[in-house]
Amino acid sequence: MFTGIITDIGAVRAVEMRGDMRARIACAYDMAGVDMGASIACDGVCLTVVAKGPDWFDVDISAETLSKTSIGAEGWPVGKRLNLERALRVGDELGGHIVSGHVDGVARIVNASRDGDSLRLVFEAPAALARFVAPKGSVALNGTSLTVNEVHGNRFGINLIPHTQAVTTWGDAAEGDVVNLEIDTLARYVARLAEAGAA
Repeated sequence: MFTGIITDIGAVRAVEMRGDMRARIACAYDMAGVDMGASIACDGVCLTVVAKGPDWFDVDISAETLSKTSIGAEGWPVGKRLNLERALRVGDELGGHIVSGHVDGVARIVNASRDGDSLRLVFEAPAALARFVAPKGSVALNGTSLTVNEVHGNRFGINLIPHTQAVTTWGDAAEGDVVNLEIDTLARYVARLAEAGAA
């Protein structure tokens, strides 16, 4: 489990096709304190450390993950910056919201504009996921816990303050970008209970 509070920005060093796709990710974490088999969210995708060095770790990415996320069949390009978060530990501060790292699908940035010092982004989500997005609710986008401003059909708006832009990859965001979307777990279960009650 994660909180959606980004703790490092990594960069893709290499991508290799094996049985699954393997990626090497450079980071600023003290990898001596990261166990083999540990989970690290990479742009919101929960991945397992399968090899590591002093300033990098390797992850294997399955075909299922490639098909459901913004990673895509070609994999991340070398040099791509990634939002990173290590798994939540008992006693850690829960500053965002509960994030599983199991990406539900992708959303596309359809508008980007300045709003004071903030960056305002409008996303378009698949209809099957958009129904779980609520005004003032939480979503995880590329692993970042964010608050929804408003919802219109399958589009929703987010404001990113300067701090968020500086400590994540969101400062690089542009119209047309495809991002990983994980809907709020609570919203998923509330909708499921509502469906069961209506049946």
